[in-house]
Amino acid sequence: MSPSPAIPPVIVPPADARTHHAFGDTTAFLLTGEQTGGRYTMSANVIDPGGGPPPHWHDHQDEWFYVVDGRAEFFKDGVWTEVPVGTAVFIPRGAVHAFRNAGDTPMKLTIHTAPSGFEAFFARIAEEFNRDGGPDMGRVVEISAEHGIHYV
Repeated sequence: MSPSPAIPPVIVPPADARTHHAFGDTTAFLLTGEQTGGRYTMSANVIDPGGGPPPHWHDHQDEWFYVVDGRAEFFKDGVWTEVPVGTAVFIPRGAVHAFRNAGDTPMKLTIHTAPSGFEAFFARIAEEFNRDGGPDMGRVVEISAEHGIHYV
């Protein structure tokens, strides 16, 4: 007999993912802390041409990326570097980083953060980005700092 897992297995079809829009990204949260016992978050992301967050760092989460489609550039060690489809990128907490779509068609990334919590941040930021008149960037910075995310 196999041991019982501490948390139950879960399957999340794309249509059941919580989806939010901010920073020129459409982010579908496939797995959240609620489903993973707080271990990590997984999202499928579509980034518009020119979209992506500004350079930033996380106090609480490590983050890793898989480039599914499009022209992806990552900011690491002060330099933007274009990477091919199929590239994996790991950014430990505390490291300044960013990503952007360098192409003229949508770019697709799979993003994981550990531990979970990024989904709560992104839901709050999306509310700000989707306000009438656009986001108050001062408020974006405040919300980010409340979640341990800081911009360069």
